[in-house]
Amino acid sequence: MLILYTLRVAERTKHTHPEAVFRWLIAAALILAGGCGEGAVAAADGAASDASADSAATVGDPCRDPGTDGATATCSKPTKEPAYYVEQANRYFDTLDIDADPESVPNYAPQVARWEWPPWLLLTGFSKATMIQTSKLLKQGDPSTVPVRDCRFFPVQPFARCRVSFSYAGGPCPIYEEFVFNDAGEMTFIEAWSDLPGLVPTAADDPWGERTDIGRLSTRVPGLGKPDGAIDLLGAAMQATAANDPDVAEFAKRAGDQWKYWGEELANAPKDFFAKGCGW
Repeated sequence: MLILYTLRVAERTKHTHPEAVFRWLIAAALILAGGCGEGAVAAADGAASDASADSAATVGDPCRDPGTDGATATCSKPTKEPAYYVEQANRYFDTLDIDADPESVPNYAPQVARWEWPPWLLLTGFSKATMIQTSKLLKQGDPSTVPVRDCRFFPVQPFARCRVSFSYAGGPCPIYEEFVFNDAGEMTFIEAWSDLPGLVPTAADDPWGERTDIGRLSTRVPGLGKPDGAIDLLGAAMQATAANDPDVAEFAKRAGDQWKYWGEELANAPKDFFAKGCGW
């Protein structure tokens, strides 16, 4: 009953107070989880692109510790056809699009993580179950469509990168998002930025982050370059990397108790964070 109440409140307030919707939705997610931790715009028709990047132009971030438990994402190579990675990225956006097939869900890895840079709330999902639960809550409490999508394959991690625009009651919301995969083709890491000046990390002459370091977290988290892409939050590789990388340390801390830190981040966020991230 508490979940239904929070969703009803979100529904009543979404038009007048869109920022309140996210607060109610996370409250619902917290109830659902029992408070326990689990560990710009493209063509107007919204058609996704399966265009491949020029491999000569795509350098990528450094591969660190190849062949070890701490291997980073760029140590891995594609094992599927380019269209597969584009399709998986589009399936992710389908989970947030009320007009899409509800059965369209990406091939999530068990420990898939989602990191959304400010003004968003940093770690907003850790585990396959969390990703599926929260997407269902969002579609009920804050419905959106994703009519504009430009998703492309790249020969180095992240293998799929997208520029999209969500459509909410409050207006459009442009997002730049990247997706990392393991050797089985499972999605292991999702990283998002607002696609607005001053918030998106890519440069005008390198819109897909092919040649420049844009500060990705996905290519610094140890373990994502192993065949299974599994993240060991307490492992020696994570501890060693976290000691020298504050972003990795923050990720490991939050992933250890995702609901606690997600709730704290939401409580401390400015009331208009959602509007700022969307450019409203």
